[in-house]
Amino acid sequence: LKRRAAFDLTGLPPDFAKAEDLSYEVYVEELLASPAFGERWARLWLDVARYAEDQAHIVGNNKSLTYPNAWMYRDWVIHALNDDLPYDEFLRRQLAADLMFPDDADKDRAALGFMGLGPKYYRRGDLAVMADEWEDRVDTLSRGVLGLTVACSRCHDHFFDPIPTSDYYALAGVFASSELYNKPLPKAGAGNAKNNKDKQPAATMHLVREAKSMRDLPVYERGNVKAPGATVPRGFLTVLGGGKRREFGARTSGRLELAEALVSRDNPLTARVWVNRVWAELLGRPLVATTSNFGALGEKPSHPDLLDDLAVRFMEEGDWSLKWLVREIVLSSTYRQSSEAVPAKLAEDPANELYWRMDRRRLSVEMLRDATFAAAGSLDRAIGGKSYEASAPDVARRAVYVRVSRLKLDPMLALFDFPDPNLHSPG
Repeated sequence: LKRRAAFDLTGLPPDFAKAEDLSYEVYVEELLASPAFGERWARLWLDVARYAEDQAHIVGNNKSLTYPNAWMYRDWVIHALNDDLPYDEFLRRQLAADLMFPDDADKDRAALGFMGLGPKYYRRGDLAVMADEWEDRVDTLSRGVLGLTVACSRCHDHFFDPIPTSDYYALAGVFASSELYNKPLPKAGAGNAKNNKDKQPAATMHLVREAKSMRDLPVYERGNVKAPGATVPRGFLTVLGGGKRREFGARTSGRLELAEALVSRDNPLTARVWVNRVWAELLGRPLVATTSNFGALGEKPSHPDLLDDLAVRFMEEGDWSLKWLVREIVLSSTYRQSSEAVPAKLAEDPANELYWRMDRRRLSVEMLRDATFAAAGSLDRAIGGKSYEASAPDVARRAVYVRVSRLKLDPMLALFDFPDPNLHSPG
């Protein structure tokens, strides 16, 4: 049981001496407090956020569209999870840290890599190209946070969910009013500029910021940018506003207002989608099988009352704390079940729909690699820093720090079905 908790909470095998000396409850607290907690749980969010450090298409040696310092966003996620930044605040800062802290140019700016590290394409001034980028942002946000396939409405009203095309363009307008931005960082130890012979450009963080002008988008007929229709003010989804679209102010992009709408207590989806993802990580399968589609075509919850109870208490008792949620689940009798397949119960419930035992699970590729180095006593436990190539056999850093490429995924990661970083991964 303690070994199970060690891998689930930190992605590493247990320190057996410590595990034997402590009660299970105390050992869980040790795992929650470990710096390895953020490293393990960051992977879940980075897959949701389609984290990567380059693009799927690079012409020749032109690397202008790559993100050499994407690791700064990854490290921000790790530190935010270790600090147990509440999930609602976690989302706010990734969408609008610059608007939340306008007087502090550095506070949590790396968080803006959530949208700042998305796919971008050549022909930057081409409206059709920009429209594809806006679709990526809407899709990543809506499926990743709300569990809704809003991007289906780019070309037509959603066939199955109450999401009209106008709602899609209300959201897309938020991202059309924002722009990708490489924020320069001062060089550490650069000293006097006259004596600095290093010709390389200063490091940058890959962020988003307010565009020079705000823009509401027209509804493009069938998604064709050459066929604009009626203009739609920037705003939130009508179905999550009681039948009336919440419109955002005209002076800003609406990113902060969008973040507030996402984490509003009146929005029933954000907490449920996140709780479902966390449950799947700890129990091996989600309560809603379609983790990024809670719409009409998604699967119904296998245990709807359980999902609702956890989601409400996550917000109200847990104050949106991931560590509270993880603790609540791993201290439960459900999580602490044996994995033994009792023949009589197996005959009654072969699919284990009632969670009468713990399903056996394979280790992920990251856990497998990290555990190998940990068992050999050579794992480098340093937190954060630049990425490395996964195929480098002499690098004993944790796998969360492996460079993730949209152009050519590392063969070792691909072999173990690592998610495609070109798209949001539902898990």
